[in-house]
Amino acid sequence: MLGLYIHIPFCASRCIYCGFYSTVPAKKKDERLSVEEQYVNAICHEMEMRAEKDYEMFGGRTTGLTSIYLGGGTPSQLSFESLQKIFQTIDKVYHIGLEWDIENNSCTTTIPIEVTMECNPDDVTEEFAQNLRSLPINRISMGAQTFSDERLRFLHRRHTADEVETAVKHLRSVNIKNISVDLMFGFPNETLEEWKEDIKQLLALDIEHISAYSLIYEEGTPLYRLLQAGKVKEMDDELYRQMYDTLIDRLTEAGYEQYEISNFAKLKSQSLNLKVQSPYRSQHNSSYWHNVPYIGIGAAAHSYSNGKRSWNVADTKAYIAAIQENRLPCEEEIIDADTHYNDMIMTALRTCEGIDLSTLSAEYRTYLMHLAKPLQQQGLLKEENGWLHLTREGIYVSDSVMSELMKV
Repeated sequence: MLGLYIHIPFCASRCIYCGFYSTVPAKKKDERLSVEEQYVNAICHEMEMRAEKDYEMFGGRTTGLTSIYLGGGTPSQLSFESLQKIFQTIDKVYHIGLEWDIENNSCTTTIPIEVTMECNPDDVTEEFAQNLRSLPINRISMGAQTFSDERLRFLHRRHTADEVETAVKHLRSVNIKNISVDLMFGFPNETLEEWKEDIKQLLALDIEHISAYSLIYEEGTPLYRLLQAGKVKEMDDELYRQMYDTLIDRLTEAGYEQYEISNFAKLKSQSLNLKVQSPYRSQHNSSYWHNVPYIGIGAAAHSYSNGKRSWNVADTKAYIAAIQENRLPCEEEIIDADTHYNDMIMTALRTCEGIDLSTLSAEYRTYLMHLAKPLQQQGLLKEENGWLHLTREGIYVSDSVMSELMKV
């Protein structure tokens, strides 16, 4: 298994809560197109340059991708021509077997692979959806965040609530059968009833995957500065718990499995009463939680494999300049055993399966279970069939549980 992540940093405007690396476009159209062209050329060249390096880092593997993810930023801001060039280069370097059906204006891969692109709802026009037919994209992830236009304006989101439903209809019209939507809760002054209404409208879309997060006040963002200035207040812990409880209960009732703390995937109707995984779990994101190697391309992108982690410079201009000089603008580190253990605690424990104890050495398994014992007695952790996972009570305090299990 091997994942490929491509970072597209461009956004038409910045949301006040976002801490991811992104850039806003130049005011002049020709300047915007020039930067996009240079950046797309750079990520395509990086893939070619890294083929030999990745061959070594990933144990001789330049084939066998199981997932591709275009994230950002806002990948849906790219032109159709830029997207085509990116996928042609992916096929050239990683051999995914692109097949174009000119007669039916469609594109597929000869091997089964999850191909996701993040989109802003207002970018998903009828024309945009039709263009998707000529790309191998089979999964779309959209940030709805809320169905309140007032809260969308507060976040500085570009779209309106109605545009989310319209976007889903456009995607269904071109046979996109795997749609994920992000939702947020915990806005300043948001009530539990308003949150229930957001969930109701989300479920009405009948989509395959839902990611739901509480609003985070990340240092360095405009939202954090509003908090520091006393212009907004964080929700209290009791309301957070009520909202999160409501989320889990409503989505479970609607036939979704909670396979990770913030992620829910629709179950097939015949699987509702069986312990069967949903086919709509995000394969790409699951690679981060299950120690699967992944390659990161583009400014600020990260890669991981064989005890090594690397990351590209988080600056678009510096990234483009380095690639044009045939230099890979990245740093890397060797992950020691303790760091690998801590990474596993922070990732695998987020999933419903938890940690596979059989993958740990005797030393680390003994260390983990010694620390886990009091947390099990408190009802925060549970061991089942050789796996250690959070209980529902444990999920509420997952950060503190994980910190208790870390090796320092």
